[in-house]
Amino acid sequence: MADATANDATTRDATARPPLGMLIELTHRCPLHCPYCSNPLELVRRSEELTREQWSDILTQARALGVVQTHFSGGEPLARPDLPELVGRARQLGAYVNLVTSGVGLTAERARELAERGVDHVQLSLQDADPGAGDLIAGARVHAAKLKAAEAVAVTGLPLTVNVVLHRANIDRAEQIVDLAVSMGADRIELANTQYYGWGLRNRAALLPTPDQLAAARQAVRRARDKHAGGPEIVYVTADYYADRPKPCMDGWGSTQLTVTPTGDVLPCPAAYAITTLPRENALRRPLSEIWYESQAFNAFRGTGWMREPCRTCPERHTDHGGCRCQAFQLTGDAAATDPVCGLSPHRPLVDAALEEGLAAADLAFVPRKPVAP
Repeated sequence: MADATANDATTRDATARPPLGMLIELTHRCPLHCPYCSNPLELVRRSEELTREQWSDILTQARALGVVQTHFSGGEPLARPDLPELVGRARQLGAYVNLVTSGVGLTAERARELAERGVDHVQLSLQDADPGAGDLIAGARVHAAKLKAAEAVAVTGLPLTVNVVLHRANIDRAEQIVDLAVSMGADRIELANTQYYGWGLRNRAALLPTPDQLAAARQAVRRARDKHAGGPEIVYVTADYYADRPKPCMDGWGSTQLTVTPTGDVLPCPAAYAITTLPRENALRRPLSEIWYESQAFNAFRGTGWMREPCRTCPERHTDHGGCRCQAFQLTGDAAATDPVCGLSPHRPLVDAALEEGLAAADLAFVPRKPVAP
């Protein structure tokens, strides 16, 4: 297996800028069992989670480092009773606060308290327009709770994004999903085809949509945009396995965002835990500023110096940043390889084989599940 960081000393980018955003994974505990979840297969136990004081210190360091957007996520961040205090600390430091939630437990009272403490925006997940299908996908009876959560957010006046992960079991109802999200008061609707990390990768064969489903979904999104013209922004993220070019690595590896896990591990992106050749950094052992600017993990794929052919001379290298490093590692064992999704990659046959596997499993019942963090 190739070591992605072997040449770290020669690939450091001295032009690294301060990060703009931080994804705060407060906990891996979650009332949902979504089979497409990108959380690691090995979930963090409650007893191993950072304390409120430790999170407060990380928030302080992040703000000093330059972070202006804090995204409280999980698992389910509402599982932490100290969420309001942490939100208040982030607001006290002057950061924009986004709550990423399943909506389970977001009562009118809790929504009001979080808004008063400093939440600026809520991102609510939705599994399907059909209640039965939504509960089946979530692995729990939560559809009704999500609708009530949206009502609670509406009362606060906070802007609402409804986020939907599309896959074989729900993509045929993309238009109905948009209609429901509009009725929930969404200001923005994100329809994102599954990205295959963590449990999503484990359940890939059952999640991959067919080409016919994708074609129908594109038409459905066009109809929905026409129907709701002048309404919420509707964002559609295509399935990159079916594309000829990879999705960009955010704004570039270690460029604008960092993630902190429930144990304090600091990652260049939420899926970077998958790259086992990267040294694991932790905010309890090293200051965030040192991790951001000096660590092997954050410097491994900054800029373009690490790239090989065909990426090294590709005219798209400054826009797609070589594609996804985590996906490259998961599929090839080498995080510096060209993302296998790319039609120019010598590893593209790996993706084609996965698509064939998905088509072969197209008639199987949709039953994969993810366990709950202890």
